[in-house]
Amino acid sequence: MVKLKPLVNVLNVGRIKYQQGLQLQKFLTNQSNEPFTEFRNYLVLQEFEPVYTIGIRTKGYTQEDEERLRKLGAEFYKTNRGGLITFHGPGQLVAYPLLHLKQFKPSMRWYVANLEQMVIETCKQMGVANATTTEDTGIWVDGERKICAIGVHGSRYVTTHGIGFNCCTDLKWFDHIVPCGIEGKGVTSLSEELKRNVTIEETSEKLIETFGKVFRCDTVEYNKVELEDVLDKARRHS
Repeated sequence: MVKLKPLVNVLNVGRIKYQQGLQLQKFLTNQSNEPFTEFRNYLVLQEFEPVYTIGIRTKGYTQEDEERLRKLGAEFYKTNRGGLITFHGPGQLVAYPLLHLKQFKPSMRWYVANLEQMVIETCKQMGVANATTTEDTGIWVDGERKICAIGVHGSRYVTTHGIGFNCCTDLKWFDHIVPCGIEGKGVTSLSEELKRNVTIEETSEKLIETFGKVFRCDTVEYNKVELEDVLDKARRHS
């Protein structure tokens, strides 16, 4: 018997506030996990208004730090994802794979490795051939400049949060923090590396294609009517 590939529904949300992204994530993952085959998988692609977020390891960020960052015009949120502080904002593609790993492989280590491979392959397709992993989290160019942050959470094999992939991000936002708590290294973007404007839309197309190949799944993108219906339901259930 031929095993069917998992199906992942792609939601291309556009630019929203971080709180809306959290509400949508909560709504989409609030499903019955028994039996796991009934869980509907999603890949949510979005772009956030300026926001600094910290993970479960705060590493000394104080109320004063939070106020300082808010004064820059960004929001500030504490989350349950892995990793330390990072920035999300215009020009950055934030991808949240909301998957039940028992439909794929029940391993968070496998999942994170696949996320890393997905980003590396997308970078290569975009023309950045020297993107790789290091001992530090995320994807790096030449091992020195972070082009994509990774911060995930898993509960009962359901994944939340995901990646922040710099496309045409204003990198000055990162000057006010130590990104992901890693001293002595920088940040970069696809636009910076390729010396041209690389849009979120262009990157999204490549990432969806690569996601399907790396995770060995089928993808189907919600149309505008379906997307608006889901967003409306998420708002009403928040």
